[in-house]
Amino acid sequence: MAWQQTYTYVMAGTSEVVSEVGQGRPGCSIDRVERAVAAVEGRWKLLILHHLLVREPRRFSELERAIPRVTQKMLIQQLRALEADGIVQRIVYPEVPPHVEYRLTEAGTALVPALNALHDWAVDTEL
Repeated sequence: MAWQQTYTYVMAGTSEVVSEVGQGRPGCSIDRVERAVAAVEGRWKLLILHHLLVREPRRFSELERAIPRVTQKMLIQQLRALEADGIVQRIVYPEVPPHVEYRLTEAGTALVPALNALHDWAVDTEL
């Protein structure tokens, strides 16, 4: 079922208000879409999520080996961002040497249908 949504915004550099009618979802807010995209955007986040979906929990070194082109600094930053957004959980075990594992939260697991749809879209469009 298709429906229409009207988007109203002010054109940059002017005070002119513009409205567009487009395909949308009732109650869909562009703000929510932007927040969702921001939570998974970046070169490495989707790869990290993929590897956690394939097998979890994962230690940092396992993720490093699974994604060889990512730098240690970038992997740390991306994992921290995913943790801050409630998508990944970091579990620290009180051992020497330190033992840290990463796993998906309930919110992270809820991304599975969206990630599957993204995969199917890539296959269908031959990307």
